[in-house]
This record gives sequence, structure tokens and C-alpha cells, in this order.
Amino acid sequence: MECQETQTKAVNTTVNNAGDDLVQNRLLSYLHDQLPFKIEELKPIRKKVYFLRTQQRSYILKGFSSYHRLKLQEAFTSSLMKEGFSKTYIFYEVAKEPPLFFDRTYYGCMEYLPPSKEVFTYYLKTDRLKGLELLKKFHDTTEKLVSRYQTVVPAYRQADKWRERATLFLNNLPVVRYFVQKEIINELLAWADWSLKGIEDEAWLFQPGKQVILHGDVAHHNFLRAKDQSLYLLDFDLVAIGAPHSDYLQYANRILPYMNWSFEDLRKYPILKSNLEEKGFLHALAFPTDIFREWNRVIRDRSYLDSVKIRPVLDLTVGQFAERQRFIKALKYAANDKNK
Repeated sequence: MECQETQTKAVNTTVNNAGDDLVQNRLLSYLHDQLPFKIEELKPIRKKVYFLRTQQRSYILKGFSSYHRLKLQEAFTSSLMKEGFSKTYIFYEVAKEPPLFFDRTYYGCMEYLPPSKEVFTYYLKTDRLKGLELLKKFHDTTEKLVSRYQTVVPAYRQADKWRERATLFLNNLPVVRYFVQKEIINELLAWADWSLKGIEDEAWLFQPGKQVILHGDVAHHNFLRAKDQSLYLLDFDLVAIGAPHSDYLQYANRILPYMNWSFEDLRKYPILKSNLEEKGFLHALAFPTDIFREWNRVIRDRSYLDSVKIRPVLDLTVGQFAERQRFIKALKYAANDKNK
């Protein structure tokens, strides 16, 4: 579920499902006892995330699976603020008897950022540029925090993660073959193989050098344009320590579908241009991580049986195949050029 919806979307408190309604009523009763202010509205946004409105202000109530995860998020966002990165939310200590703990879940009370009517989107080049600039500011700040968090934030292992994703995709091929022709599947696997071999040869790119705390999920919905038109970065559930290349790789992968998979247009982004000079980065860009991720997800959830839910996955895999094929050729040409 999109994190921007965590900040903006709210549905009516009355829930049709009796079980959900019961849980929400119990939570509301618990919050009435634990919070020092009157609750005027409690609306579910997604599982274990709520919009909470009081007489004084509004909050986002978000559940965490462990006390450690909650405290890490609280500490990290506080550290960002202290180091000068103000474009995110803060947590509030509001419980009479902290922490808030309900139904085996720890809840954090986060700042609600009123959104602009103009939603941030990767469709717009101006937004793609602004998002990239904000991500760089985030990295410039988190570089100062690495030593402080290196014992509690995991190291990011790009190649290992992708190998696991590729292995799971291979295991899911019997289902994928039902929807996608074998020529396209074979091409996807060839791209993944070329990419992983290139990353191994250029392993230094993702090894010690400049280290930052990576965001880990730079999807468009984790950027929020606030009512004052400022851009904010949200949701730090997947933070990890690694080279900034990893976030930039993911960002490039996220925006390329909105750019018709144009290698030349990607080179026009100043922050990405220097990365595109690195052979390892070129190889990494070829890995079809988004395609593997989405197929693994729909097969895990069995949502491939739903024609509506499978349609965007097919568009990603088949509909954009020709454009992506041209992009991979451009990557290979650029990588080979660096061998000369």
C-alpha cells in the first residue's frame, strides 16, 4: 500500500466487515484511555495504519511488529531532523503509559502532513528531478549518521538480494509461462544473467567507499508534495547501509517506464549522469528487478487469478518489452564502449 496514502487517504470509520469494525472499536476504546486528548475521528487507511484527528491536530497512527522497529523509526527521523533534513515527518510521544501497544502491535503517532492537491508523480519530469534532488539531500544527511546506526541498521547487499529475487522468479516460471511467451522470458533471464555477471566483475561499485543510509523504497508514493508545495520523503521501513548507487539504481528503474525507457533521456539527469559513467551501474540497470518483483508478488498472493490485478504486471513485462529491449541494447553498447 502506498505510503503517500498513509498521509492522505482516509475512509469512513464505519467498516462493513464486522471483524474489522470490532477491532477498530476496541482500538478506539484503548486510545481513549491512553491519549490525553479527545479523539474526534479514527479512520483506517490500510492494515494497522490509521488517520487520527483530535480537537488540536491530526496524526497518522502506524503499527510496527516490534518495539525495536518502532524505536528505530523514532530515533532515525529525529536524527534526520537534528542533522538538518527537515523534509520528513516526526513522531510524537502522546501515550499516558508509553508505548502504545494494542493487539500485539506497537503503534507510533506520526505527524500528519496536509497534502497538496497536486500529487507528486513520476509522469512529470520536474517531479522526477525534484525527487532525485531530495534523495541526494537525504544521502548527504545520512552519510553523517552511518557510524551511529551501523549496529542497528542492516548492510544492503544488492547482488544477494537480486539473486534471491531471480531464484524465486525461476521457481515461479510454471505460472509465468502461462501468461508470457517463452521468447520474452528467455530474454529477461539473459538480461538478469548479463547484469549479475557484470556486477560481480565490478563489485567495487557497491562495496566500501561512500556509505549512506539508503531509503530502500523510492517509489513515487514515498514522496509527498505538501500543501505548502514542499516535497517530503516518507516511510523508512526499509533503510539499510550501503553505497548511494543502490537508491539511484532503484530510482532510475522507477522513472524509466515514464520516459519510454530512453537511455539518452536518463543521461540528462545530472545526479544520474555520473553514475551512468560507471560500468557496474550500467550492468545493474539491466537487471529486470521490477518484473521479477511483481511476478513473485502476484504469485505469492495468488492475485494472478484476478484479471484486473494481473494486467499491470503484463503491461510491465510484455507491453513495455520492445522499449526496454532497446534500452538494454543501449546499456550494452555503453558498457562495451568502456572496455575500449
